[in-house]
Amino acid sequence: MRRSVAGLVVTVVMASSACTTVERPSSSESGPTHPEVDRIFADLDREDGPGAAVAVLMEGEVVHEAGYGMADLGHGIPITPETVFDIASISKQFGAMAALMLESEGRLDLDADVRTYVPELPDFGYTITPRHLIHHTSGIRDWPHAMMLGGVTYTDVISFDQILRMLYRQEDLNFPPGQEYSYSNTGYNLLARVIEVQSGQSFREYTEERIFGPLGMENTHFSDDYLEVVPGRADSYAPTDAGFERRPNQLTALASSSLNTTLDDFILWVKNFQTAEVGGPLVERMFDRGVLNDGEEIAYAHGLSYSNYRGIAHVGHSGSWAGFRTQFQSFPEHELDIVVFCNVSDCDPGRRMREIAMVFLADEFGPDDDAVGGGGAEGASQSLSAAALREYEGSYRSEEFDSTYDLVVEDGELVARHWRNEATVLTPTEDDVFRGDRPWLPEVRFTRDGQGRIEAFNASGSRVRNVVFRRRQGE
Repeated sequence: MRRSVAGLVVTVVMASSACTTVERPSSSESGPTHPEVDRIFADLDREDGPGAAVAVLMEGEVVHEAGYGMADLGHGIPITPETVFDIASISKQFGAMAALMLESEGRLDLDADVRTYVPELPDFGYTITPRHLIHHTSGIRDWPHAMMLGGVTYTDVISFDQILRMLYRQEDLNFPPGQEYSYSNTGYNLLARVIEVQSGQSFREYTEERIFGPLGMENTHFSDDYLEVVPGRADSYAPTDAGFERRPNQLTALASSSLNTTLDDFILWVKNFQTAEVGGPLVERMFDRGVLNDGEEIAYAHGLSYSNYRGIAHVGHSGSWAGFRTQFQSFPEHELDIVVFCNVSDCDPGRRMREIAMVFLADEFGPDDDAVGGGGAEGASQSLSAAALREYEGSYRSEEFDSTYDLVVEDGELVARHWRNEATVLTPTEDDVFRGDRPWLPEVRFTRDGQGRIEAFNASGSRVRNVVFRRRQGE
């Protein structure tokens, strides 16, 4: 059922192995396809499931461009290179480019205190710069985990303004700026706000005027209204035992995510890395990596991240939100670019991207050195009696997140309850440290006062650290 821009011919493979061909309206443009790339996406080549839009460029020329599966299962609309996808975190490179453009115009200092531009940001006792935001070295907590901790679910309406309001309530950083790398969507949202302040335009207006318009990306915009009708936009899905279910996308996280674009449009952006039609010398700066305070160079550049697969370097970004899974990777030494936009959560575009790379660069790759085996140990568990667990019972509140957890012992286990989140079982791993079985409470560390009484717990994860929930008096 591949739908290339050449002809949109749909082939459905039935369980009996019989094939039925259905003609669909052809696109206005023609483009090539590659049979080996088709093979990689054959499982998505169906009329009863979501799928992907895929492009491959060699030396700046498109050698494959096709759609597989359905953009809208309810209305039977197929995916084509003209289907609009939310490409999630691939969006960050456009936020970084916008910041570089403002800097080149003398309207933004990437090494200035961000509070110069956004005084609403709390004073954390350190200077955070736009450069820190670009390279994820600011220490600012990542909003997806932070909001889950506060009871917000991914299917809720999560607006740009809401993210900023959460940021302005933050009481601490994960670490001093520049000390570490820790991926922060919130940092890019703050960068978008800086760009708005310094450009005098909305982030959507600035990127459309300076990037998308000049490149001819007519079907591309940052979503700043989740209720907006976007012609040709794909729905997002997740698999279920019965088939598929819709995954609502009500996010408007400017610069970090929420870029709506098509494969056709994104190809224009990919080509711009060679032509520099938009950005000129700034395009080369997109590949400059961040540097920590101690001089260590990190893998993250300007919305692009360096990696290596079987001895070959590549640079790009992945994305994940709702049911959308996306991947853009460039193998610069071989002038190979791969774009995969999926609208189903189990698509695994990273694996498919690597398989595509093998098609075109098979003789260049070294041995497969990917580690094989089980994951790391979760950490040993301790056994505490119900009586010992009751010492931790109580109501714990974070004013920063306007959120309360009630800890109770049930059936011999310590359980954290929140009125919006599912109950979380807390398993002791060492003295006063517990491991949670839900992503919003992966680790809980209790603190005690001078008399040895429990006074609070600190919630931490990979991108959010030491959020304090204080035990209410009398508990």
